[in-house]
Amino acid sequence: MVGTARIEHALADALALGEAAGCPPRLAMALRHAVFPGGARVRPRLCLAVAHACGDDRPAVSDAAAASIELLHCASLVHDDLPCFDDAAVRRGRPSVHKAFGERLAVLAGDALIVLAFQTLARGGVHAPERLPGLLAQVCQAVGAPSGIVAGQAWECEALIRLDEYQRAKTGSLFAGAAAVGAVAAGADPEGWRTVGERLGEAYQVADDIGDAAGDPQQLGKPVGRDAALGRPSAARELGLAGAVSKLKQLVADAIESIPPCRGGPELRALILQEASRLLPEELARRAA
Repeated sequence: MVGTARIEHALADALALGEAAGCPPRLAMALRHAVFPGGARVRPRLCLAVAHACGDDRPAVSDAAAASIELLHCASLVHDDLPCFDDAAVRRGRPSVHKAFGERLAVLAGDALIVLAFQTLARGGVHAPERLPGLLAQVCQAVGAPSGIVAGQAWECEALIRLDEYQRAKTGSLFAGAAAVGAVAAGADPEGWRTVGERLGEAYQVADDIGDAAGDPQQLGKPVGRDAALGRPSAARELGLAGAVSKLKQLVADAIESIPPCRGGPELRALILQEASRLLPEELARRAA
C-alpha cells in the first residue's frame, strides 16, 4: 500500500544476512528464489502504510517489521506448495521452490526464512529497543498457535472446518499482524489496527477464492481449481461467486470503517480502495457475476 522500492531494499538487506559466507550455495539460491521476484508485497505495504499513518518516526524499525512480515509470508508459501499440502508446481509464474530445488531444501528454506524474519526484526529493533517486545508479541501472535498462519494451515488437517475461522487464521492473521506491527513500529497502540488488518486479510482470501474458482492461471501466476480439487473451504464454493464478490466488497468497507483516528487516515482509505480494485479486477468481477 506504499511504493515497493523501500520494501525491496529492506528485503535485500535481510536476505544478505541469510546468504552470508558459509551458507550452503543451493540453500542460498532457494532462499532468493522464494523471496525474489516478489508478488504484490501486500502485507509489507500494509505494514508501512499503517506506520506512515501513525507518524513513522523510526523508519529503520518499520522497514525491519515490514521485511519480517514478508519473509514469514514467503516461508508460508514455500511450505504451502509442498507435496504434503498443495503440491503446487508453480508460484508467481515460476517453479515453486520444491520443484526447483527439491523437497528437502524447500523445507529447510522455509525454516530458514522464518528464523531470518526474527533476526531481521531483532536487528531493526535496536533503533527503538523499547518497541521490540511489542513487535515480537504481535508477530508471534500472527504466525503461531493458536490462531496464526500455522494454525490456519493446520485447519486443513481437520475433518470439520469453519470457513470464517479457517480464513481468519490462514490469511487474516498475518494481515492483522502486518497492521499491528506497523503501528507498534511507529510507537502507536496496535489494537485498533488489528481489526483493519483482519478485515483486509479476509477480503484478500475471498478474492483468492474467487480467483481460484474463476480466474486465469496465466494472470494469477499459479494453478486454479485447487480448492475444489483438495476439498478446502472456499468463499466462492460456500457463497457462490456473486455472494463472494459481495462479501469481499463488504469486508473492504469494514476495513475502511475500522481505521483508527490518525493523521494519515484519508490517504490510507484511498490506498485500501486502490488495493481493492487490484484484488478484484473488473474482468474477474464480471466473470464471477
